[in-house]
Amino acid sequence: MRYRKLGKSDISVSEISMGCWTMGGLNWVNGNANGWANVDEAEVARAIDFAIDHGVNHFDNADVYGNGKAERMLARILGARSNRLVIATKVGHFPGTAEHAYEPQHIRHQCEQSLVNLKRDYIDLYYFHHGDFGPEDRYLDPAIQTLRDLKREGKIRLIGQSAYSSADFLRVVPKVEPDVLQSWAHCLDAQFILPGTPVRRLLDERQMSFVAFSPLAQGLLLGKYQPGKVPDFEPGDHRRGSDRFSDEALEKLAPKLSQLKERFGESPKELARAALQYLLAVPAVACVIPGFRNLAQAEINVGAGETPLNEAEVAAITRIFAG
Repeated sequence: MRYRKLGKSDISVSEISMGCWTMGGLNWVNGNANGWANVDEAEVARAIDFAIDHGVNHFDNADVYGNGKAERMLARILGARSNRLVIATKVGHFPGTAEHAYEPQHIRHQCEQSLVNLKRDYIDLYYFHHGDFGPEDRYLDPAIQTLRDLKREGKIRLIGQSAYSSADFLRVVPKVEPDVLQSWAHCLDAQFILPGTPVRRLLDERQMSFVAFSPLAQGLLLGKYQPGKVPDFEPGDHRRGSDRFSDEALEKLAPKLSQLKERFGESPKELARAALQYLLAVPAVACVIPGFRNLAQAEINVGAGETPLNEAEVAAITRIFAG
């Protein structure tokens, strides 16, 4: 396993890290589904044990994943090992009783609760989970000050910013001054890390790292879903009703997947290697954080990190997914 530093810090993370969203299971926030199909904790434990044994040292969590369930599950599985690993979590999508999740008092409460859930004295990397800081960024300055206070108190080590648009990153990063940015990045949409794009320039100018979630496009790049055969996702699973899992979207994706399979192979491990290493070919990307449900998926993800792509392979993937 190879490792890369987070921004200008002395913290290094495994190129293949693990996203913990699936561990939260079915979930709702303010009436909206934001979870996944429930997982078996014993299966998750086998996956995590395998990953750690093969060099994975970074686990990405959030207070909203199962509304604390994923943090508590991770703590139970890791036990004393947690203290030698890099643990990230986030605040912002679970408002609780606050009017807005970035109210300073709520941020502090959620940080303290995450420390309890994770059974940690500090959080290695603490993110703002999105770029909505209220009308006219009402909560932005106080939220930033709260995270800086938590850092000064030793409760967090690094500050991260997650967002879902270039406009949000460009607006808030100069004020937040994070060490790490996080958003989606995959072969179908790498808008935040492509050379010459606004966020990529921001990453390079400020020497920040990028953490890529959904690097397998939630399994779409592995060919898991076929037109007419998409599972009937349960209520509480955010994939239920998503356009990306529609027959039309899957039919549009199929020719690109065929080309990918022809060049790299048809097995999940070969396809995962193409997808994950495509992102890791970008110097600003510190790591990818694919989700997982069981040992088989952990083996695929970790195995995909063994062999980087050469320039010709990166160019081939770019051509396949262009347009």
